[in-house]
Amino acid sequence: MKILMVGDVVGKTGRYFFMEQTLELKQTHKIDMVVVNGENAAHGNGLTPQIFDELIRGGADVVTSGNHIWDNPKIMEIIDIEPFLLRPANYPEDAPGKGFCIFPVGKKNIGVINLSGRTFMPPIDCPFRLAEKMLTFMQKNCDVILIDFHAEATSEKIAFAHLFDGRVTAVVGTHTHVQTADEKILPKGTAYISDLGMVGAENSVLGMMIEPVIKRFVTGRPSKFDVAKGAAVYCALLINIDNKTDRAVRVERIQIHEQGGLERIPIT
Repeated sequence: MKILMVGDVVGKTGRYFFMEQTLELKQTHKIDMVVVNGENAAHGNGLTPQIFDELIRGGADVVTSGNHIWDNPKIMEIIDIEPFLLRPANYPEDAPGKGFCIFPVGKKNIGVINLSGRTFMPPIDCPFRLAEKMLTFMQKNCDVILIDFHAEATSEKIAFAHLFDGRVTAVVGTHTHVQTADEKILPKGTAYISDLGMVGAENSVLGMMIEPVIKRFVTGRPSKFDVAKGAAVYCALLINIDNKTDRAVRVERIQIHEQGGLERIPIT
């Protein structure tokens, strides 16, 4: 089995490049399932029903998120009804939506858990303790378990992955939009990378236009951020899983650079 886990999609630039590349990758690599983080897909902030549909049409099977999931109020129209749209599970129990799902691939059940870190992030429930509780259910009902750990600090991500090494199939980090070069299979068999990176404009600051970000840093005053245009980059991790053991046997870091950055037409 092959599973592709894709980094944070940023705005229109990222959405269209995601749609272009994912469908081709699924075909050429015979990928069975795609998980993508979509919390920045709506002009860099949040997600809408229409954009969620774009990601699904473009090849996504499960869409995860993070601390920006609430940024666009339109998400409330679908967050309770879409089975494969996730928000971090460690938000309060009465928060809309859900933090995990089970996606069928052939005769296998693939569990996906979405969690948020707490270091340099909004204060919510402990992801370590909650994941322990969730695994009791997930291990009984899933053959493969994938975790999108949406966090800022690499130390928190690495510690989390080692705690659950051998008990889940993969732990991938999201949130920073910068792909790390530490993809590996941990000693007990869990696939890992500190951050998947992003799908968005390459000549940017985390997918946003450069000048307003510099202005905020230099002046210390607010500055409106807009999604950058131009040639895009596509960052992801391809995980090969043994069908007998349900363990990761190989990981491949993917980074695709677009040439030219022409105006894109949505896939319909």
